[in-house]
Amino acid sequence: MSKADIGLIGLAVMGENLILNMESKGFTVACYNRTTSKVDDFTNGRAQGKKILGAHSIPELVGLLQRPRKVMLMVKAGKPVDEFIEQVLPHLEPGDIIIDGGNSHFPDTTRRVQYVESKGMLYIGTGVSGGEAGALAGPSLMPGGSPAAWPAVKPIFQAICAKTEKGEPCCEWVGENGAGHFVKMVHNGIEYGDMQLICETYQMMQQGLGLTNVEMHETFKDWNTGELDSYLIEITRDILGYRAENGEEVVEVILDAAGQKGTGKWTTIAALDAGQPLTLISEAVFARCLSALKAERVEAAKLLPGPKPVSFKGNKAAFIKNLKLALYASKIVSYAQGYQLMRAAAKEYDWNLNYGGIALMWRGGCIIRSAFLGKIKKAFDTNPNLVNLLMDPFFTKAAKKAQTSWRKVVAMAVKLGIPLPAISSALTYYDGYRCERLPANLLQAQRDYFGAHTYERVDKPRGQFFHTNWTGRGGTTAATTYAV
Repeated sequence: MSKADIGLIGLAVMGENLILNMESKGFTVACYNRTTSKVDDFTNGRAQGKKILGAHSIPELVGLLQRPRKVMLMVKAGKPVDEFIEQVLPHLEPGDIIIDGGNSHFPDTTRRVQYVESKGMLYIGTGVSGGEAGALAGPSLMPGGSPAAWPAVKPIFQAICAKTEKGEPCCEWVGENGAGHFVKMVHNGIEYGDMQLICETYQMMQQGLGLTNVEMHETFKDWNTGELDSYLIEITRDILGYRAENGEEVVEVILDAAGQKGTGKWTTIAALDAGQPLTLISEAVFARCLSALKAERVEAAKLLPGPKPVSFKGNKAAFIKNLKLALYASKIVSYAQGYQLMRAAAKEYDWNLNYGGIALMWRGGCIIRSAFLGKIKKAFDTNPNLVNLLMDPFFTKAAKKAQTSWRKVVAMAVKLGIPLPAISSALTYYDGYRCERLPANLLQAQRDYFGAHTYERVDKPRGQFFHTNWTGRGGTTAATTYAV
């Protein structure tokens, strides 16, 4: 019997679909699951007649693999990953590879890379995006970890991943340690932002303009043919047009309390740690938290006043065009902030991230795939040292074109009392980023007044710090630390 090219542990839907994807590309795959009956169900069901080998123990699985052995974990993030690493390691030899394809937190991946390498083996932590359909037909893959492992894994990953219209694989090496899972985390944060932006646009259309689901379906259908062409716009179109067999508009009976698995929260925490203003994605995370307070919101709706009932008065068609531009401009800000976070992380962890390549990885297969990403790739290919996406000529022009519409949308939302946390925070970030002088001079004076935290002066070189005895009672001693 021929040896398998790769082994996979974890036969939930993602694991099964990845195995079927690998087999369809010509690879022989061995599989194992802790509940071994699932192995039999799979090999006698969806995998029957295919080059897929079932194993009922980890030693058996490892024995089915050709060298260097490649064992991919598709298990729940956290403790299960560590447990399986401990179970697999004793059966491997130097140079063999463990791959974690789950949504692991990047510091965990960094720790695991160092641990597995200390045992003589290699480790990859890879982001996998695209859901169950992507896993089967072609996901976006974002691998990082032990660089020496990549040549052995590259042929498999680039065969099974999604491809762009030009046939380019939506998978490339990201960087060392936890870089792959960091990029996947930022991807998920941007996903949070994109979804929230679309939901706010939907709320403005429904509650502000009084549009029906049919009218909104047609609007999103039209938007999906232009610069907003994307997977999330596409599925929003389909959701708004969907009716059950009894004619029920299903979206209207779904409870407005959002769930989350934590990757958006991780992105926000990483931004705070790095001192990066990830305002839009953070608002998207908090919007989900606010939605979860359903019972409180029901009571608050009875007690807290808002604007008197106001119906939109004006040209609805023109305002829908404003909404489109506001959504597009806000989307630019979301990606600009995400890329700023990746740039800060690359500097901190000494990663050599290919920002254009990351946009290419997200161009197909993943949840945030869109035509828009082609423009991002071009921006970073033109200028790899681009400090902010908004500074690229294409995106500068796009923001300029959208600015008036963006402000009209936010102003109307305030007038009508409709919350647009992500769209309005995007505009606030844009205004803050383009503001040559912010009021932080007063803030620094306040810090120096009550804590002697010192400040820099506009008429002195950066790095020189000063303290003022504001009250005449504080003396000249300043605090010993200064943090920007």
